[in-house]
Parts: sequence; structure tokens; C-alpha cells
Amino acid sequence: MRTGGEVRTLLYCDRDRRPRKVVLLIDVSGSMQSYADALLRFAHVVARRAPGSTEVFTLGTRLTRVSRELRMRDPEHALRAAGLAIPDRAGGTRLGEVLQTFVDDWGRRGTARRAAVVMFSDGWERGDASLLGTQVARLSRLAHRVVWVNPHAGRAGYSPVQGGIVAALPHLDALLAGHSLATLEELMELIRDA
Repeated sequence: MRTGGEVRTLLYCDRDRRPRKVVLLIDVSGSMQSYADALLRFAHVVARRAPGSTEVFTLGTRLTRVSRELRMRDPEHALRAAGLAIPDRAGGTRLGEVLQTFVDDWGRRGTARRAAVVMFSDGWERGDASLLGTQVARLSRLAHRVVWVNPHAGRAGYSPVQGGIVAALPHLDALLAGHSLATLEELMELIRDA
């Protein structure tokens, strides 16, 4: 009414900027036993830093969500609670079946949609490797970025020959080494850029 019905200025609203979700999938099988504790400590730091946008799951013979446990303030209490919640620690690995459970039960419901999904595993698969490749392909269609962190990839002369990693490799956005703090810093920069 002030301008007599003429539009003088257009007001634009910026979109709300929300942090991208981060999903950490940590292999806690027997072959990853020497790395699992350090990776759970890393997940605790990430979950405490961004509790509303971080989900943490462990992989073995089954899928276990440990986000709530890792959000505890004290790291020792958080790791103890997560250890009690993980029934298959230091057991076998069925990455394809467990990843299928994640995509069916959590991924399609929104946990992985447009998220940065980081999978910590050495790629040893006791089940069908082609199933793992199929599930990583499904996950890559849901997620913004899928990164595989393999602690053995930092060794000199490493080549991805394990059945699981060979099947998943074509569907990954990045394959990183996860054997040192420097490589975890590189991972954090990759997530930040996503």
C-alpha cells in the first residue's frame, strides 16, 4: 500500500545451511581388532563434535548402532558402553549382508540420504563379495559421497586384492589409508569439503 501497488525491492531468503550428515560404519571384526578401538575413539570425537548430524554403526556379523553410546561426554564411559552394545566384536565379517541391512533399514529412511558415508574396513569378506559390490552401489546412489578407509592401504606396495574391496572399488568416491592420525586428518578434510 505504501508504494501504490508497485514492487520496488525484491526480498530474497537464503536457504538454511545445515551441516551434511556424516555416517561412520566401523568394521569391528577379528581382522580389524587392532584398529577398532582407535576408530571408535575417532568416532567418539566426531559424534561429540556434531551430535545432531553424526551416526555411528559397527559392522561384523551384524549391524549395531552405537551413536547414543558414543555421544557420552567421558571417552572411557562412551567406549565401555559401546563395547557392551557390540555383540559381535572380534568375530567374523559379513560386510555384504550387514551393508544390505544398513541400506534397507537405515539408509533409505534418510540416514544415508545426501550424507557423507565413511566405511572403515580392510575389505575381508567372508560372504559373497558380489553382494557387497551391489550394496555399495545402492549406498552410493543414496549418499552424497562414499569413502572407504582401509588401514592396510597405507603400507608400501598395497594393492586392493581382497574380494570385498575389489567389488566395492568401482562405486567409491575415495579409498583412503586409515593407519595414522595424518590420514584421519585427510579424511576430516574430505568430509568437510563434502
